[in-house]
Amino acid sequence: MQHQEFEPPDDLRDTIKCFWHNRGDFGEQPSSFEVQPDGYAEIIFYFGSLHSISYCGGNLSLPSPFMMGLLNQPAVFYTKNRLEIIGIRCFPWTVFDLLGLSSGKGGVHVFEHPITRLQSTLGELIVAGGIDEAIAGVKQYFLDARSRIDSKSMLFKAGIALRGANGTIQVSQVAAAAHTTVRTLERNFKLAAGFTVKDVSGLMRFEQVRNQLWHYPECNLAGLAHELGYTDQSHLSREFKRYSGTTPAVFARKAKKRKQAVSNDFVAFIQV
Repeated sequence: MQHQEFEPPDDLRDTIKCFWHNRGDFGEQPSSFEVQPDGYAEIIFYFGSLHSISYCGGNLSLPSPFMMGLLNQPAVFYTKNRLEIIGIRCFPWTVFDLLGLSSGKGGVHVFEHPITRLQSTLGELIVAGGIDEAIAGVKQYFLDARSRIDSKSMLFKAGIALRGANGTIQVSQVAAAAHTTVRTLERNFKLAAGFTVKDVSGLMRFEQVRNQLWHYPECNLAGLAHELGYTDQSHLSREFKRYSGTTPAVFARKAKKRKQAVSNDFVAFIQV
């Protein structure tokens, strides 16, 4: 699967991490790929065959677009033949405001929204090979949506603190940066993101460990644990297994093999 990322315009950098495009041909036989958790929510448009997702013991058929909220364990997607995806990687405390929707829990969300009208236009551009034009259209949609959000809110200030520390920050420090109390922050953050500040911090730290193991499978776990604010290496290992379903050592061994077949930056989506 080929993967390409696109930087957001300056006016979207506080709400969207990036836009991205994946293209792959999986053949006529049913195939699957695994998506690892990270600290983002994704809005997904797909074109081609994406049958279903397996997550938390259940299977769900997917329309396009759909939303992937924060994951707390890997999700497996089932597909075959040609598949193309356009994704919008959002900060979880902003995605529901961007769409004007009530917040929800993590996992997969099927929703009704005017954004679904982009599907046919994006599909035509995909067929014509106009990826840049498709991404430009999606960017413009979210620039318009972003203009309706208050960028001086408590949650935006909290988000800046979380991102600046890559999740390695105490909730009380996030509250101080947002000029509010811990209780008020936690209540409002959970309403907006569907998860607590601590939950999101944990996923952000896991993502960094996962990426380090992907790029540097031989890295020192004890040093990484200290750098990212874990109590010790055992704490890191427990948290890693909690989100990935496997140990850091096993993930690192698999990363060595899988990197031979995919891009160096292709971490979250791993073919099973």
